[in-house]
Amino acid sequence: MNNSNELNGKKVMIIDDSNTVRRSAEIFLEPSGCEVISATDGFDAMSKIIDNQPDIIFVDIVMPRLDGYQTCMLIKKNPHFQSTPVIMLSSKNGLFDKARGRMAGSDDYLTKPFTQEELLNVIQKFTLHLTTAD
Repeated sequence: MNNSNELNGKKVMIIDDSNTVRRSAEIFLEPSGCEVISATDGFDAMSKIIDNQPDIIFVDIVMPRLDGYQTCMLIKKNPHFQSTPVIMLSSKNGLFDKARGRMAGSDDYLTKPFTQEELLNVIQKFTLHLTTAD
């Protein structure tokens, strides 16, 4: 897999209350040159999104305080981040969850546990799309 050049310097935010998921994403992404920004929940993520301007955001659906759907809607309501891809993360692979994620404004859906290849493929799909759209 030779996507290290394409992904070098991409800012990837992982919003998940699971330390294991956040750490796995770092281990999977840092060798490809991605900068990983972690947040433990939607509230934690809001200021980090503004400060770091991520290229793509992964958000867990089930989190305390502010769930993934609410977090996604808040991100997409901000005109500055409307075009930032938001990918829902869930341990469920249900049609209902995917549909609800789309209604909240998500761009895609990734089932946990994810592999390094799955994570990199989603990032590549959306960052290449952004690069060619600019």
